[in-house]
Order: sequence, then structure tokens, then C-alpha cells
Amino acid sequence: MPGRAGSADAGASDGGDVEGADGADVALGRATWPEVDRRPPTLLAVPLGATEQHGPHLPLDTDTRVAVALAQRLAASRPDVVVAPALPFGSSGEHAGFAGTLSIGQAALETVVVELVRSADAFAGVVLITGHGGNAEPLNRAVTTLRAEGRRVLAWGPSVPGGDAHAGRTETSLLLALDPGSVRTGRAEAGATEPLADLLPRLRAGGVAAVSPNGVLGDPAGASADEGRTLLATLTDDLVATVDAWTPRP
Repeated sequence: MPGRAGSADAGASDGGDVEGADGADVALGRATWPEVDRRPPTLLAVPLGATEQHGPHLPLDTDTRVAVALAQRLAASRPDVVVAPALPFGSSGEHAGFAGTLSIGQAALETVVVELVRSADAFAGVVLITGHGGNAEPLNRAVTTLRAEGRRVLAWGPSVPGGDAHAGRTETSLLLALDPGSVRTGRAEAGATEPLADLLPRLRAGGVAAVSPNGVLGDPAGASADEGRTLLATLTDDLVATVDAWTPRP
């Protein structure tokens, strides 16, 4: 893809078959502890995803795939990054009622992130990359706690100006770029297309099902792999720039 992104299989939960900027395997899950111990100071990128409905046409692990893909692209850009296995469960209570959705809730996610980062003392810092907007609040609380303890941690999530909220054109384009075979294009259909601000009162009261029976907030019409690759390049550039500003390259 264009920009700084390296090729990768975003569905791989162990960091994927992608080389880092120095040509080394970047998947932490495939390394042994002495191999990790011998590396120079290293940043750990942790993809945080979700297992939740994404309309009738996108897979339940959409957010996890996106988080893994962006973590891999960060590692492809910097020689000091390894990618942890993804956490595929997040705070997805707003999607309750749709078959297949699994959520650990805000409190549990906050605790998991705090304890995970506390355990990562072998690394020079931890970059938490979330693919699910519902993870933001507990993630921010966890980062506040961890930084108060003096730990080096950064949280980042994708933002697409003008993008739709859930399972619409934005996420459909991303999945068409990452894994077109996972998109059930014949089942794609519009959901609630009102501005998110107008939907929020009902959404907060009754979840996504209260405003969109098919689970889509937006319209996947017009989605394309080309648009998805452009989005991935833009998001990757933003992620890399954010990490570069936080920790200069070695």
C-alpha cells in the first residue's frame, strides 16, 4: 500500500508475517525470551480490538484486524517496535443483543491494560493501539494511572474526519483493503445514517440496536479497496508521527 505501510495480514493475532524496518520479525508471540532480552531498547505495540457485530457484511473481528494492521505498519516503519498478540475483546456493551458480540466491559478492560503495561518492564515503552472507539474511555483512565506510576505508555486510536461511525463506508473500505474475502459484499446495506450526535441519546439509552436493527451506523455504499488503502496510509502516517513525537527514532 502507499505511504509507510508494510504488507501484512491484518487477521494475524500474533503480529503477522511482517518484517520490521531492520528486517527482523516483529511478532513478539513468535520470539523466545532470550531473543527479546538481547534486543536493544524496544517499544511494544499492543493492538486492542473487539469482538462485536459489524452489520450483516463485516466480520466480528473487524476492529481487531484494523488495530493489528496499524501496529504492523508502525513496526514496518521503525526498527525499535515489536507487536504483541492482539487483545481481541474490549468494551462493546453498546452492541449487546447482536449475536456473536463479546464484551469484557470498561472496568475489566481498564484493569487488563493497567496490569499488562505493568508487566512490560522489559520494554522501553508501550504503545496501545485501539481499533474500537468504545475502548477509549477505559483506555484513557488506564493511561492516567500508569503515567502516574511513572510508566512510559502512549494510547492512540484512528480518527477519520468525515468517516461514518460503524460498519459503514469507512470500515468496509478498510476491510476491502486488508482482506476482501472477509467482506460479504452482497449483504451490505445502509443502517442509521443520521449524524451520530442526533443518535446518541437513543444509542446511550438502548445501545446500537435501538437506532439500527442491522447494526450499521452509516452506509457502506461506495466503499472500495482503493479508498481503504488510502485510509490505511493516512492512519499509518498519523500513528507513526505520533509515536515519533513521543519517542524519537533510534
